[in-house]
Amino acid sequence: MKLTINKISSIALILMFAITLTNCNATKNANNKQKGAVIGATGGAILGAIIGNNVGKGGNGELGAVIGGVLGGGAGVLIGNKMDKQAKKIETEIPGAVVERVDDGIVVTFDENSGVYFDTAKYNVNEASKTALHKLVNVFREYPDTNILVVGHTDSVGSDQNNMTLSKNRAYAVTNYITGQGINIGRLTTNWFGEEQPTNDNTTAEGRAKNRRVNIAILPNEKMINDAKTQSDKN
Repeated sequence: MKLTINKISSIALILMFAITLTNCNATKNANNKQKGAVIGATGGAILGAIIGNNVGKGGNGELGAVIGGVLGGGAGVLIGNKMDKQAKKIETEIPGAVVERVDDGIVVTFDENSGVYFDTAKYNVNEASKTALHKLVNVFREYPDTNILVVGHTDSVGSDQNNMTLSKNRAYAVTNYITGQGINIGRLTTNWFGEEQPTNDNTTAEGRAKNRRVNIAILPNEKMINDAKTQSDKN
């Protein structure tokens, strides 16, 4: 697995969402802790990492996860440090998943080759997928001051309507498994895009396999943000 710093440009987008989040803009040649201290704009980078570069072409519901609050200075450094550790933990525990640190958050991408996958036209979480998700749940328990966004996608095979329903069912299957393991449902939000947000070429088998994916974004919650501000003010 490769842990990467996603350098997606900020997208001019502010969407209302149930998760309260403040983000810092990704900066070139900066490590994650340094990025946490940079005053940024909106959280378009998180959104871009989840749904690709086709923002605005569809989607279901109020996805936004990223209202453009700014968290800089020492508080940003503290949050960046915590999210770095959590990302590294996921990378270690779940070989094969793509783990990206994007702004103040973490994006984990699962496709058919990386731990959480579904049989053709099915949405039940199979045993192999349960193994990976169980390890992820353990990380959620270790780091409780986060919110979690689950987003489902499909390739372009089949009708638009069926793919939208399939991606919804797969996203909820993952959400339900996570909450079924004792993670508070209030931490989770679920969304889905069917075939509308491909990140790879749907004309190839390899590309379709990568597009049949579930993204999980891990975002600092209000408590983590407030604790970081309080600790920073004391220093």
